[in-house]
Amino acid sequence: MLQWALIFLVVALIAGIFGFGGIASASAGIAQVLFVIFLVLFVVAMVARALNGRTP
Repeated sequence: MLQWALIFLVVALIAGIFGFGGIASASAGIAQVLFVIFLVLFVVAMVARALNGRTP
C-alpha cells in the first residue's frame, strides 16, 4: 500500500510539473488517503504484535 501511495505521489508531481492541476490534485489526494490507511494498518499490526508478547 505504501508503494501505491508513492506511485500516486510521483504521478501528482509529474502532473504538477506539466501543468495538469486537476490530475495533480486528485493524485495527491489519493496518495494522502493511501498513506493514512497504511499508517493506521501499521500501527494496528504493531499493537497486535505487542499484545501477543513478541518483541519487535
